[in-house]
Amino acid sequence: MLLGRREDIFRPFRELQREIDRLFDDFFRTEVRPAKEFFAPDMDVYETDDEVVIEVEIPGIDRKDVKITVEENILKISGEKKLEREQKGKNYYYVERSAGKFERAIRLPDYVDVEKIKAEYKNGVLTIRVPKKEERKKKVIEVEVQE
Repeated sequence: MLLGRREDIFRPFRELQREIDRLFDDFFRTEVRPAKEFFAPDMDVYETDDEVVIEVEIPGIDRKDVKITVEENILKISGEKKLEREQKGKNYYYVERSAGKFERAIRLPDYVDVEKIKAEYKNGVLTIRVPKKEERKKKVIEVEVQE
């Protein structure tokens, strides 16, 4: 006989139904996800002819809660995203916005001038510009070809 017992035929459908039920239960659960104690914001580091640029995504963080230091050519960016949320009258189904402290550190090349670092915070992105020392900047010299 090709077909198995009746309950064997419907087993995949019952398992699928249980998975669908679990997904709905997870979506509509009322528990609030705990805030993370630490998080690591995304960061891009690139180099131009004149400088090394570090861009860090930290939306929702107040500029005064960000600290940038350089020690022994290691650039440290740290801060805290504070969660100031009033709970009165709100019955959260799901909370994904995180809060907590962060710290990122990168070793800077020896050919940058750490005394002239500049930082700007705009639209949730912290941009740090570290200029290269003058002797390290690329110099282009055109050589005339003679006949």
